[in-house]
Amino acid sequence: MSNYQNNKALAEMFKALSNPHRLVLFHRLMTCCAPGTKCNADVAIKFCVSELGEGLNIAASTLSHHLKALHQARLIHMERNGKNVECWVEPDVLKELSTFFNQS
Repeated sequence: MSNYQNNKALAEMFKALSNPHRLVLFHRLMTCCAPGTKCNADVAIKFCVSELGEGLNIAASTLSHHLKALHQARLIHMERNGKNVECWVEPDVLKELSTFFNQS
């Protein structure tokens, strides 16, 4: 990936995280794959969408909108499992963000 494409992808991630509800959701999801841990989609703790919204006092449709924005920015993965939708942080994304902030 070129430097421009990488910066563009990072900018989209930061744009998605600029919303306070999305930042809270991403932080909740990060707890299942904290920075510095060896985590992949097979071992990541997956949250049901209804669990993620607890305590946020936002409508289910608004919660879905925020999760969709995080998904489109490549920050999280979403997968239907029966009647539920499960979400988890993309492990490679945490690595990208960590590398960005640790550049000297």
